[in-house]
Amino acid sequence: MSESPTNLAEALLADVSFDLGWSLLERFAVLVRESGSADERAGAHFIVSRLEAMEIPHTVYEPELYLSIPRGASVEVAGASLTAKPPSFAVSTPRKGLSAQPIHVPAAEVSDTSTLFESTLGTLPEEVAGKIVVTEGYPMPVSVAQLEAAGAVGQVYINPGSRIHWGICTTIWGTPGESQRHLKPTTPVAAINRPDGDQLIQAIEDGLDRITLHTELQEGWFDCPLPVARIDGLEKDFLLAHGHYDSWDIGIGDNAVGDATLLELARIFHGHRDELRRSLRVAWWPAHSTGRYGGSAWYADNFGLELSRHCVATVNIDSPGCRGATNYDQVAWMAEAGEACRTSIQSVAGVEAGHERPPRAGDYSFNELGISSFFMLLSNMPREERERLGFYPVGGCGGNIAWHTEADRLEVADRDNLERDLRVYITAILRFLDDEIIPLDFRETMAELNEALEGYEATITKDLGKRGFNLVPVRAAFDALSQRVESFYENLEEGHLDPAAANEVLLRLGRILVHLGYAEGARFEHDPATPRAPLPKLARVPELEPLREAESDRFLFVMTEARRQTNKVVEGLSEASRLLDDVTGVAAAG
Repeated sequence: MSESPTNLAEALLADVSFDLGWSLLERFAVLVRESGSADERAGAHFIVSRLEAMEIPHTVYEPELYLSIPRGASVEVAGASLTAKPPSFAVSTPRKGLSAQPIHVPAAEVSDTSTLFESTLGTLPEEVAGKIVVTEGYPMPVSVAQLEAAGAVGQVYINPGSRIHWGICTTIWGTPGESQRHLKPTTPVAAINRPDGDQLIQAIEDGLDRITLHTELQEGWFDCPLPVARIDGLEKDFLLAHGHYDSWDIGIGDNAVGDATLLELARIFHGHRDELRRSLRVAWWPAHSTGRYGGSAWYADNFGLELSRHCVATVNIDSPGCRGATNYDQVAWMAEAGEACRTSIQSVAGVEAGHERPPRAGDYSFNELGISSFFMLLSNMPREERERLGFYPVGGCGGNIAWHTEADRLEVADRDNLERDLRVYITAILRFLDDEIIPLDFRETMAELNEALEGYEATITKDLGKRGFNLVPVRAAFDALSQRVESFYENLEEGHLDPAAANEVLLRLGRILVHLGYAEGARFEHDPATPRAPLPKLARVPELEPLREAESDRFLFVMTEARRQTNKVVEGLSEASRLLDDVTGVAAAG
């Protein structure tokens, strides 16, 4: 006879199964959950019906979201028609297509998932203007924008293998505001597979002087269900667990497995709601795939004030528990959440997780609000196994190259891996729901930001200092804050701070440091869906030295912008110092 659980963690883990979750996978396995479609609504109905059956409080929102839905594409080459797929937010061609001279612009191979969203084009030739560019890789926003800026009238991307992957090429995060509409792509774009791409490159080398690109997309406003479950603990503060339930085609590995995991989390934590210190929200997003994180961005827009006041952290659940995914070598988390993430993976899976800084992707729609977040993709196929199978880097499905294709079916899911990953999520989430002190260690954040600041400082010469620009004020404010952060945690560890007051400070400190660490724009806005350097407000500082050496007339313009941004950084660091001065004074008085 097994022993009864002795604490809440054991009780939650004892409830782990994937019966309910697997029933969701079986239902979703016959639904093409394109946002705005009847199948997406059927998927939402399934989630809601299970929440209702378990009597879990929930709300189904019905936002109007701006989507771009691919309908078809082809590339005509010397009388032959190559099958293609257009990425969302590419431009539709006229019925006769777009004809122009092709030019091959080689791109470097994407090395791993962490570089998936970066451009690998390098310096572009002057001959790009007026031509259809043929290049390797995925039509990611940075590359598409780079080629449009160079004057390309169309783009064809050669995917790495025999499959063609769907994607999205806009840099706009979520539904665009009026001031962002001009940032949408302005040219037709399509992807083809590697065998067809090799033949196209050879034809160009042999003198091919014309190809015709056809793309068709449906763009506009769509009603999309957005279910959110609420598991109320003793306090208003809550953790938001979330993932997208729309998909490319069937999309089991991306992201029905995540949707099933979220449903299991709701079931398990609801069963122990009376024992929870803090509350839990579980959200299923539409418009991830064809709206560039439209659902999560809508939620951040409409509940931003509440999130800012009460959300202790968010956890993104995308593509867990896939076939062959036994490794944790590239797990995303913000630095301050590192201890909770590392120990949760270690205790469940018995391995030391490899950490990466969260990229600007994966429904991380809460950076600008300053909310600490962790996880995105979780378990992954071991690199040596991927290499043995000839798999190239993809952005989900645990490394399976069925990602964003018609091959992402039920066989991509693995029940044992799903139950293991579910235990990881439960263990990490419980820390944020039940620890007396929210497990955020901003000393780790300061160490990460200090490394970034040192990198920026290394690009500043004495000569630039003479021109009126340096990072001395940033360094002074940063070092002053570092001392205060250390003092705060010393007081916390020695028991000199009231736990409730300490938690309030942790959330307010995060609102400042997460925003400084990840956001370039203002609070309650959304930065573009392009890679962000740490301390992104300082990201243009490295441009100054090359511009000065080149005697570019842009130098003083960029320096002016950099100075304004450094002022924002100094003010943010100073605000954080004032916050910690207040709590240190209270501790000393006590």
